[in-house]
Amino acid sequence: MSATSTITVGDAQVELPIKTGTIGPDVIDIGQLYAKTGKFTFDPGFTSTASCESKITYIDGDAGVLLYRGYPIDQIAENGDFLETCYLMLFGELPTPAQKADFDYRVTRHTMVHDQMNRFFQGFRRDAHPMAIMVACVGALSAFYHDSTDISDDKQRMIASLRMIAKMPTLAAMAYKYSIGQPFVYPKNDLDYTSNFLRMCFAVPCEEFKVNPIFARALDRIFILHADHEQNASTSTVRLAGSSGANPFACVAAGIACLWGPAHGGANEAALKMLEEIGHPENVAKYVAKAKDKNDPFRLMGFGHRVYKNYDPRARIMQKTTHEVLGQLGIKDDPLLEVAVQLEKIALEDDYFIEKKLYPNIDFYSGITLKAMGFPTSMFTVLFALARTTGWIAQWAEMIEDPSQKIGRPRQLYIGPDKREYVPLDQRA
Repeated sequence: MSATSTITVGDAQVELPIKTGTIGPDVIDIGQLYAKTGKFTFDPGFTSTASCESKITYIDGDAGVLLYRGYPIDQIAENGDFLETCYLMLFGELPTPAQKADFDYRVTRHTMVHDQMNRFFQGFRRDAHPMAIMVACVGALSAFYHDSTDISDDKQRMIASLRMIAKMPTLAAMAYKYSIGQPFVYPKNDLDYTSNFLRMCFAVPCEEFKVNPIFARALDRIFILHADHEQNASTSTVRLAGSSGANPFACVAAGIACLWGPAHGGANEAALKMLEEIGHPENVAKYVAKAKDKNDPFRLMGFGHRVYKNYDPRARIMQKTTHEVLGQLGIKDDPLLEVAVQLEKIALEDDYFIEKKLYPNIDFYSGITLKAMGFPTSMFTVLFALARTTGWIAQWAEMIEDPSQKIGRPRQLYIGPDKREYVPLDQRA
């Protein structure tokens, strides 16, 4: 017999079914609550509400666990690459060598964008934020690729998925190049996914460019670590947009717009701005004291996490990656990176930080790493969007294929005026 939960509303008692997942807490199915009681639940931010069933990502914030399709994030990041992660997200299993080679080939052959997109860029101001450009360009892809917008056709859905994973680095690099006034660099099919992206960002036509393998591996790990993160704000936005039947390009553009918010995708940028505010290694002690002072408005950015009450499992991998990049570059001539290293040391050893579990999170480390690799802060969220596209696409496809899915329609607790009669303009005081 299935488990149920009894809810008492007034004099009535209502039994609601309890659903059990593979791992994680059970959920109470309140789908029939309104029909049986005339009452809704109230859950601002949906923090206690499961909006869907999903097989893609699992998080246990208290234990510091993140699983992609059941695989621990550290194992994937240490042993795999980003396109393998994309395959896992889309198909649910790790690829065989033949499947991996075929998938890499298909993605690589979709990396170019329609040539008219070059002229599309010319409509933006040179100082336009790269995220504004990404929202517009990804949404515009549906105007260029009509043959992959029929969401009822599983082949078109797959083509659209491959196109977005393949073209997102090209569009991101174009947004960067446009902002600094340099010519676009076309993708090169003999390079791997992340090396190709680095070349499109930093190569110039007048000289040869050699991709730094340490940078390529570091950025590939960043992409893996950001590939998906359960039903966060941007993923929920993609699912909500998709529930209306919107084409996948429009849905991902909506996700990018949501990710742009500083409370979501802008955290690594905020962490770097905090380091800039501290300014010099000799100021670290003073700012740590300010962070401990309850009456001081200064807050450490890039420490602790809303979901992870333990150490962010992605941060452990990112910490190692950050030090690999800094070791390659050296930090003697960069006070900002010296500040970061000192701050990290204090946070990992100081009792105040340990007791409050204010460990450096992935945003702290990724911001430092991207800065060290030469990316401006305005590109940080763009890189986040590039990586998260695979999760968005996997989540969108899962929703489309779910027979129980319906258009999203949250309810509300209305607190406005009660019904009142319209007063003609000439009779109003």
